[in-house]
Amino acid sequence: MAARLALVMIARNEARCIERCLNSVRAHVDAMLVLDTGSDDDTAGIAQRAGARVARFPWCDDFAAARNAALRLADADWSLVLDADEWLVDGAHILQELRGSTPSSVGVIRVDNLFGVNESTASCSVSWLSRVLPRGARYDGRVHEQPDAAWPRRRLDVTARHDGYLDAPMRGKRGRNDTLMRLALAERPDDLYLHYQLGKDLELRGLYAQALPHYQRAHSGAAACEPWRHDLLLRLLFTLKKLERFGDAVLLAQAHHDQYGDSPDYCFALGDLLLGWAAHEPARGPELLPMIEAAWQRAVSIGERPELPDSVRGRGSFLPAHNLAVLYAGLNRPDEAERWRVREQAMRAVHA
Repeated sequence: MAARLALVMIARNEARCIERCLNSVRAHVDAMLVLDTGSDDDTAGIAQRAGARVARFPWCDDFAAARNAALRLADADWSLVLDADEWLVDGAHILQELRGSTPSSVGVIRVDNLFGVNESTASCSVSWLSRVLPRGARYDGRVHEQPDAAWPRRRLDVTARHDGYLDAPMRGKRGRNDTLMRLALAERPDDLYLHYQLGKDLELRGLYAQALPHYQRAHSGAAACEPWRHDLLLRLLFTLKKLERFGDAVLLAQAHHDQYGDSPDYCFALGDLLLGWAAHEPARGPELLPMIEAAWQRAVSIGERPELPDSVRGRGSFLPAHNLAVLYAGLNRPDEAERWRVREQAMRAVHA
């Protein structure tokens, strides 16, 4: 008997986008379950008209509780977990293969996160998330919940896109999880992942001084193998830069050079950090400019590495090329500036 695959979603007030998500997966799953946690818009009606089974769940300030209730109701061999502001863009054939296989692992899929003003001009960061769960898997965590399953993780050639970080949807979401994260940290004060997530929430709201101790706490104890540590380091460097603690940031970057020297995101961030320091202390310019140049050239030489957790598209290609063109123009080196402008345009045609 073939394994049964269900889309499993929790949602509240997602009338803007839920139909897009359901339409993207409907032909590739056996069932769709939407657990509404208290919508006062047409989320439930849209989901039903799109072919989903809709159930209700009284919100209890616990995302894991809601997701686990949805998994129980779906009662599927495999559960594809997506949020309403995500949609499937590639990998339907992989989902079809799952329907004929016995669950033995947790499937990790690629999620392209769009951020910026709108989709047409958005930047993109890549996350690898455990979203295909075998029967029996459960979530843990009041907020920023994670699957708690003994099965090994396996990357699948499946890609979803997420537009919830674009400016318009983010305006209604900024800070919404702050209370839940603080409640969760009160219950689990040593949870480093929660410190990282609270730091990120504060950073994205421009509250850099408040974000810093949470980032530092997470960084001081996080194991090198944690998939979110790459993003944590880059955000910690950025936060220190915004607080004008350039010397501390450079020492931190140097301490991690051996581990992340092959990450274009790290090299791009290092060049950005050094440029900020040079702008803040112009007397350091002659010392820092060659290092800025080297960091961005290194990012280009590495190239794009979307397999790295939370890598940003373009940091291994057109973004450092653009910065190098601007840098050389400012240094009155027009031939080099033009060469990098040409390279930037070519890279954008491939990677943008």
